Amino acid sequence: MEDPLPPTETVPSSHNSNDHHNFPSKSSSQGTKKSFAVFGGIFLLSLICLALLWHSFPNIEPQDKAVFKLPKNIEDAKSLGEVLNRYKEKYLYQVFAGFFITYIFLQSFAIPGSIFLSILSGFLFSFPVALFTVCTCSALGATCCYLLSLLAGKPLLMKYFPERVSDWTKHVDKHRDSLLNYIIFLRITPFLPNWFINLASPVIGVPLKQFFLGTFLGVAPPSFVAIQAGTTLHQLSSSGDAFSWTSVILLGIFALLSLIPVIFKGRLSRKFD
Repeated sequence: MEDPLPPTETVPSSHNSNDHHNFPSKSSSQGTKKSFAVFGGIFLLSLICLALLWHSFPNIEPQDKAVFKLPKNIEDAKSLGEVLNRYKEKYLYQVFAGFFITYIFLQSFAIPGSIFLSILSGFLFSFPVALFTVCTCSALGATCCYLLSLLAGKPLLMKYFPERVSDWTKHVDKHRDSLLNYIIFLRITPFLPNWFINLASPVIGVPLKQFFLGTFLGVAPPSFVAIQAGTTLHQLSSSGDAFSWTSVILLGIFALLSLIPVIFKGRLSRKFD
């Protein structure tokens, strides 16, 4: 009887199943490059449109030209506010249009500085107009960011923030029945940065209607505080002065109020079940 053949040793393959965790696939790399190209192209186009808008602004006095820039601190906001307040008397619609489009631009590409524009709106416009304008600009800008992410954001998010996306997906799934209130709560509170909410929402299946409405309503309380501070712009020494302990407590109350419908809905469902 012939001796049985010795068992053959399995040679480990150089392409094991874990390789894709260590090295990005070619398709993933191409998807990321394509996303960067799309975002970069749209950003440049938007930047050109913004430059054309500022170029079409009424004749600006030479001494005022240095002030016409995106405010980076409260002193920039004060200087810009003083100049715009003068031009507003004669060119109200141009000033308003410039404010409106600039705010949406900042929100669309998650560029810091919108807090200074919110404060500035309280100085330039009446309180109701300022609040409605800021909420509208925030919602429209966030929606533009949402649509950009829907177009080309998934490869970037899954490459750079996979764990964060996975974690937030679980939270969103728990609140599917009360998603509007959940979005409002997130906009009021600082638990998640707004740029991440804007980019991740289309990827994890947050409907656009609830996203827009939740953003519009959710940004109202913090905008209320910033705009109120803008009415005393000249007394502020930094953007942090806009938020006192009173305003923080008020924001906490608004956040809790946004959860009341969710709590009652949960209790009612348990009662009838």
